[in-house]
Amino acid sequence: MTDTILETRGMTKEFLGFVAVGDVSLQIRRGSIHGLIGPNGAGKTTCFNLLTKFLPPTRGEIRFDGRDITRMKPAEVARLGLVRSFQISAVFPHLTVLENVRVALQRQRGGSFDFWRSDRVLRQYDSRARELLEDVGLSSYAALTAGQLPYGRKRALEIATTLALDPVMMLLDEPTAGMTAEDVDRIVALVKRVAQGRTVLMVEHNLKVVEGLCDTITVLTRGRVLAEGDYATVSRNPEVVAAYLGTDPSIAGAAAHG
Repeated sequence: MTDTILETRGMTKEFLGFVAVGDVSLQIRRGSIHGLIGPNGAGKTTCFNLLTKFLPPTRGEIRFDGRDITRMKPAEVARLGLVRSFQISAVFPHLTVLENVRVALQRQRGGSFDFWRSDRVLRQYDSRARELLEDVGLSSYAALTAGQLPYGRKRALEIATTLALDPVMMLLDEPTAGMTAEDVDRIVALVKRVAQGRTVLMVEHNLKVVEGLCDTITVLTRGRVLAEGDYATVSRNPEVVAAYLGTDPSIAGAAAHG
C-alpha cells in the first residue's frame, strides 16, 4: 500500500481559453490532513470539482488509491470512498437531523435512497445514525428539523452525513466559512476527531485553522501551485506572502492570525 492516496499529474481545466487550473500536480499522503489555500479566484474549488468529477479535466491525470479516476463520474468516485462536502451547507431543511443522516445511510441498500420504504424498514439505520450524531456533537438535536439548526451545527450535520457514506478520504470545502469563533473551535475539534483513520483534503480561508489542523499545505494562485510544505515553510515564503497581502515578509505572522 502506497503512502500516496490521491495524486494528480498535470491536472488542467480551461474554460474557453481561460486556464482556471493549470498543470496542478498534487500528492496527498494517506492519513494526513492536507490544506489547499490561496487568494480568492486561485482555483481551489475548481480543483475540488475536478477531483470529485463534477468537472472533467481538459488534460492531466487523477489517481485515487492506485486507480485512475480521471474519466469517472461523481457517483463512481464516491463509491470508491472519495467524498466531499460543499462550501454551502447542503442538508434537507424539512427533515429532522436524524432523518438527514439516515438518508445518507440508506445508500447501503444500493442505488436508491428508498424514500417510499416503510418507516419500519428504514429505522434499522437509526442506531448508526445516532452514533454519527454523537460523533459530531449533535445527539441532543436529533429530533429538530435541520432548518432549525444554527449555521455551525448545520455544518456539523453535513460532516455527519459525509461520514455516513463511510469515506476513505474526505474533501471539506471551507468547513468554517461564516462561523463565529466558538463554532470555528468546535468544527476544528470535530475535523481532528473524524480525521482519525482517514485522509482529509480541505479548502480553508482561515489561516489560523490551517495552521492548527494541516500536516501539509498547498498554496494555489491563478490556478497554479505556488508553494507547498508545512505551515512554517509556506507562511515564510515571500511569494506566498505577496500573493495574500503584499510584498513584505514581516507580515506573514499577521496573516496566520488575521
